[in-house]
Amino acid sequence: MKWYSLLLSVGLAAFSTPALATGGADSSVIDAWLESPGMVFQASEVDLDDLKWVARPVVVFADSAADPAFQRQMDLLEDRADDLIERDVILIVDTDPDAKSDVRRKLRPRGFMLTLIGKDGGVKLRKPFPWDVRELSRSIDKMPIRKQELRDSRASD
Repeated sequence: MKWYSLLLSVGLAAFSTPALATGGADSSVIDAWLESPGMVFQASEVDLDDLKWVARPVVVFADSAADPAFQRQMDLLEDRADDLIERDVILIVDTDPDAKSDVRRKLRPRGFMLTLIGKDGGVKLRKPFPWDVRELSRSIDKMPIRKQELRDSRASD
């Protein structure tokens, strides 16, 4: 069963990440992400400012978890999750416009939207349609901070 089928059957409000659900108020999103980098976070649980210089948020918005574009995007991301993990991507979803999460207020999506935010906290791209992980990875790899990370990793090898 795809993860979005689970969302549809129990509702997004009931879906939470295991570390956040069991960790209590003392658990931070960064700690949960570092422990399990493939985890999907709800926008209501995330403060983008906390992720600055630590991770590259990819935020997927939709007006409903049943949106076909949202489902397609999540399938694309899930199929190549390792490529995203390698690039310090934290995946954040928001399919409840009525909740008015802080992330939604900052990024102001209209319907479906994919947003890539750099480690510097700046919005690097917005797409109104699902985007392949290969293209997303290429965009990340062109960023100056990512280039520096690659140089640093080669130097330490």
